[in-house]
Amino acid sequence: MLKKINTILIITITLFSISCSQAQTEKKETNKTQLTEKNDYPMKLSEAEWKKRLTPDQYKVLREKGTEIPFSGKYDHFYKKGTYYSAASLQPVFSSDAKFDSGTGWPSFYQPINNSAVKLIKDSSEGMVRTEVVDSKSGSHLGHVFDDGPKPTGKRFCMNSLALIFVPEGGKAPTKSH
Repeated sequence: MLKKINTILIITITLFSISCSQAQTEKKETNKTQLTEKNDYPMKLSEAEWKKRLTPDQYKVLREKGTEIPFSGKYDHFYKKGTYYSAASLQPVFSSDAKFDSGTGWPSFYQPINNSAVKLIKDSSEGMVRTEVVDSKSGSHLGHVFDDGPKPTGKRFCMNSLALIFVPEGGKAPTKSH
C-alpha cells in the first residue's frame, strides 16, 4: 500500500512540474497561427555557431527543447511594458500587452506579437501530443501553447524565460542573445 501511495505521489509531482507540457487535443488551426510540419527556417546556423551565440542554458532550451524548472524564470512574475524577443533569432515574438499570470510558473501570453512571429509544430515527445511554439526565423523552441488561456483568444502560450529577451517600451531591439 505504501509503495502505491509513493508511486501516486511521484506521478503527481511529475505532472505538476511539467504542467506547461500537459497533453492537449491537436488542432489544425490555433488562432490563425497554423500548425506546421515544415522545418525550413531562414536562419541557419551550425550547432557550433548556436553554442557560441547562446549561453549553455539558452542552448538547452532553444536548441534542445528543454524546459525551465517552474517558477525559476526571470519573466514569470514580470510585468513591465515592452517587447519580448526570441533569444535565438532576436526577432520580436510577444508583447507585454498579451502577458498574463497563468499560475503555472512560466511566462504566459494569450497571443504572439503577430501571426508570423512564431510557428506551431506538432510535438509527440514524452508520450503526449502537444503543440510546440518555435520562432519563425530560426525554428528555435520557445515553449508550448495550450487551450486554457484567457479571452480574447483562449490560448496560453507558455514560454521559457531563457528563450526570451525583454526590451522595455521605447528601448532598442537586442543585438546579441546574452
